Amino acid sequence: MPSISQKGLSMPESPIRKLVPYAEKAYKANKTVYHLNIGQPDIKSPIGAMDAVAQHSLEILAYTRSEGSEPYRQKIARYYHRNNIKVEADDIIVTTGGSEALLFAMGSIADIGDEIIIPEPFYANYNGFATASGVKIVPVISKIENNFALPPIEEFEKLISPRTKAILICNPGNPTGYLYSKEEIQKLAAIVKKHDLFLVADEVYREFAYDGLTHYSILEEEGINDYGIIIDSVSKRYSMCGARIGCLVSKNPNVIRTALKFAQARLSPPTFAQIASEAALETPQSYFDDVIEEYVERRDTLVSLLEAIPGVKVGKPKGAFYCIVELPVENSDDFAQWLLESFDVNGETVMVAPAAGFYSTPGVGKNQIRIAYVLKKESLVKAVAILKAALAQYPG
Repeated sequence: MPSISQKGLSMPESPIRKLVPYAEKAYKANKTVYHLNIGQPDIKSPIGAMDAVAQHSLEILAYTRSEGSEPYRQKIARYYHRNNIKVEADDIIVTTGGSEALLFAMGSIADIGDEIIIPEPFYANYNGFATASGVKIVPVISKIENNFALPPIEEFEKLISPRTKAILICNPGNPTGYLYSKEEIQKLAAIVKKHDLFLVADEVYREFAYDGLTHYSILEEEGINDYGIIIDSVSKRYSMCGARIGCLVSKNPNVIRTALKFAQARLSPPTFAQIASEAALETPQSYFDDVIEEYVERRDTLVSLLEAIPGVKVGKPKGAFYCIVELPVENSDDFAQWLLESFDVNGETVMVAPAAGFYSTPGVGKNQIRIAYVLKKESLVKAVAILKAALAQYPG
């Protein structure tokens, strides 16, 4: 039998999706499953985006430009200007989701065997993108004890080697919900300039900043143009995960020219999804005000209920809609599977994402889970009650 590639064998499973077969068995057993495992918002997509597709006047569903349609990129640039990010349409490549933007970024700045430093825990698919690109992730650990704040810059400097090409952050963070301060971004900007590295910022949750805090983009920082790359997406901002539209943004013309070659190789981003995403840019601020108010209420409800469970520790998110929760269990993978296979309260159970998959350091995060508070408050209350009952009965 032909053999599978080492790259394929090394490709990690998604900690978010690998438990799906057990959830499907739970459905077949007529159980209700509360999904706390995946960042699929239940917020309605903007009606203008949906209408734009329904009312299109296209006669041919044709290719668009590899970098994305000109009108859409111009409107994205205006969106960034409103957010104090001074970029133009030529600084933007529209991608098939933020995922493709990350792949284009890694392909453009790193060769096989090169290294990218990432504070962990981090978005689990960074592991997959790095494996696909032949890039080595070098983790610097942030800890729940200080709410996953930026590790000391000295910890980054210890890890820089001749193979280091970039530092990658997610801000606000998935899976922690941590929002980096302006001062933390400035420290990162200083270190990449000092060591001639790229600073890649996954900013897809930019709008979701709480408690009076505001997001500070890397491209707001002076002198960062040659070093900074933004990864962005419509998925969470407009609750349009299925559109699969994102973008790569940089003021460095070499990065854009190189990423465009990757974009040309896959021809173009999807046409209908660009139409929807262009219309979504007209979404009024009131939409985000309502969404943020909803997420803050959900966060506060979730965190207060979790903190009341004996032995549970919670990182309090400042943005996005995730938190890391430390449980009094030895192995959260086993616990998450047991929840779906062997436990329910009146026919109801919970699906969570084991957090070890959000780390690249072996053995770290094994007693943690990620929770996405994308369910209505009433469902969150029920889900945490089930989790509390499960922890009281769990044999592990």
